[in-house]
Amino acid sequence: MKRRIFILSHINTERLEAIMAAEGKACWFVGAAYGGREDQSSRFIEERIWENGYEDRYLELVKAIQPGDRIAIKAAYTRKTGLPFDNRDQTVSVMSIKAVGTVTENLRDGRHLKVDWIPVEPPREWYFYTGRTTVWRVLPGDWRADALIAFTFEGKPQDIDRFRNAPYWKERFGDRDSEDPRFLWTRFYEAVTDELPVSVDYEWVMQAIKRITAALPEGNLLRNAQFPRFASPFNILTLFNLPQGHAARTAAAVSVARYFHIDRSVPDSFDEIPTAEFEEDEAPPIREPRKFAERLWELFGAAIRFADTDESEGEARTAFIAAYDEVCHFFGKNDYTLTIDLYWARPWSYLPLNRKNRTYIRQVLGIQLPDALTGESYLELIETLENRFQDDSFPVHSFPELTQAAFLSDATAQQTVSKGVKTENIAAPIVPYSLDDIIADGCFLKREKLEEMLERLQQRKNLILQGPPGTGKTWLAKRLASALIGQKSDRRVRAVQFHPNLSYEDFVRGWRPCGEGKLTLTDGPFLQIVQEACRDSQNKYVLVIEEINRGNPAQVFGEMLTLLEADKRTPTEALELCYQKDPRNPERTYIPPNLYVIGTMNLADRSLAMVDLALRRRFAFETLEPLLEEPWRNWVREKCRFDAALLDRIEQRITQLNETIRKDATLGKQFRIGHSYVTPAAYPPIDDPERWFRQVVETEIGPLLEEYWFDTPAQADECRRQLLEGF
Repeated sequence: MKRRIFILSHINTERLEAIMAAEGKACWFVGAAYGGREDQSSRFIEERIWENGYEDRYLELVKAIQPGDRIAIKAAYTRKTGLPFDNRDQTVSVMSIKAVGTVTENLRDGRHLKVDWIPVEPPREWYFYTGRTTVWRVLPGDWRADALIAFTFEGKPQDIDRFRNAPYWKERFGDRDSEDPRFLWTRFYEAVTDELPVSVDYEWVMQAIKRITAALPEGNLLRNAQFPRFASPFNILTLFNLPQGHAARTAAAVSVARYFHIDRSVPDSFDEIPTAEFEEDEAPPIREPRKFAERLWELFGAAIRFADTDESEGEARTAFIAAYDEVCHFFGKNDYTLTIDLYWARPWSYLPLNRKNRTYIRQVLGIQLPDALTGESYLELIETLENRFQDDSFPVHSFPELTQAAFLSDATAQQTVSKGVKTENIAAPIVPYSLDDIIADGCFLKREKLEEMLERLQQRKNLILQGPPGTGKTWLAKRLASALIGQKSDRRVRAVQFHPNLSYEDFVRGWRPCGEGKLTLTDGPFLQIVQEACRDSQNKYVLVIEEINRGNPAQVFGEMLTLLEADKRTPTEALELCYQKDPRNPERTYIPPNLYVIGTMNLADRSLAMVDLALRRRFAFETLEPLLEEPWRNWVREKCRFDAALLDRIEQRITQLNETIRKDATLGKQFRIGHSYVTPAAYPPIDDPERWFRQVVETEIGPLLEEYWFDTPAQADECRRQLLEGF
């Protein structure tokens, strides 16, 4: 790495300074080989130009490039060997930087630029965060983009460990302690796929299927199953992905592994892996089965080649789209089942559009599916999701994680099965969660205290976590809820937030607009979870109410306030609701004993009145304190790699500030600063902890102090100065 940086440092100083002067503007990473043409890098560098080889793509994007912008020639590809880190035999995206330069003129035709190029010899390789398109615009501001820009134009090394452990890549390449064992199944699937031929060989496939099925235990339906004469590699993957029970799928997978001598472990569970989906109506027979099988072989080969390259355009993409559309033509429609076949072959590259995933993508991720699924629209959907996966705040970060989340979003997964195979309901896999998980997630309370809170919640049914700002009330409330029910569940743990305008009609039941100038009686979130808990009495449900004292609880709960009491959670205590759907037959409602309520309260909010005594009588209260003690220091030091001496300084400053706040007659202990303000997230890593602390003081703690001492701003300024002294 030092040699490569030296090569950048010996070039013409004025030209390098011109590149550095463009800092803060968009940077451009452009390809020099497209549409099957030879690499044009040498010609571009020699002639001091860059050309867009497409007449119908990227025209407007190229026109947007400004003189003075930094630009680099790159080549994107994938690799499994010869990497400077342990890739665990997984395919890694690589981008080679061949030249850097500054745009001197844009001819405004969308195709031609003049560039002052500096060749990078030998080319430098960058990993993970790569641009697959011919023209890639990279804006500074995101840590990934900033690191790439510094690597490319300033010669800085890539922090490979940081990228390996980022959410999008950690499942495959992260440190062992962060690796999720639930996705280890992908290695088995890819290992099987790697054994399959990409060129047509019907005899080879049929021989493999016969031997694999013959080795299955007696009673397995596949032993006597009839397979098409003209089979494809997808038929082998289907053997252990039919909608059968776990034992049958495991037996098929074991037989496949033995036949191909696969050294990867057979998956412990197949729960979240989509099975083959079949149409409920009998599908018409394929008229030309041999030609259809040939098209499936073409699709299999094209899919593997496209997945194993890092170019999102060119011959590999074109071949995939053509092969996909050809197979759909034989079906006479756009068939989602193809996407499941592709997912089995390369689960990190292809999105399975099974029923549950389609629902999850639309309803949870808010992404529209294409009206007509073609090869082109399918790849565009994949690229849209891959871009979103790299956002740390996105709910999921890979196709396996998306598929698992979609499966977990329901209580059961109803699988449609092929003729002759029994239909069964497969219970959703449980992701256990306990008090130990709360502590592992970064809770600084002692386990004994957490046990006490959980016990009070179980006894009283209703619990409020109160405390100064930044003491982790909402964070803990949601995790206590998961620990109470013993697992992670979006369906059985709901969260709402109270505000001054919230009413009974919003929270319990009221008249709402329904279109055409009409109103309809609609159940609110509280009545919805009450009804769900009543229907599912064997399981616990939890409603988390954030800022419960921001609303008027007596007004928002109405008659439900009485029903919250632990000794009134029976049908005999049921009351009639204010709004009845059928006044002639009034319904009576009660809150079931398997529904729990956890509220949070910020004690420092001066805009709120005292909590209604009727509400206080029905809830147990637990007060959270600022916790800048050994558990906090250990967690921040281990997870965020902060220096112990720095943590001591931060603890000393915040403790001193809290003592000043506590002694102030106009404030008091409820206004102290909580530990959440100075507890960074474990990811992304913080390069400069002192700078991070300064930013927290300037943008979070400082404004809060100004609010505290709004009538004595000098006091707020002095406290801010003391916090930052020496930083």
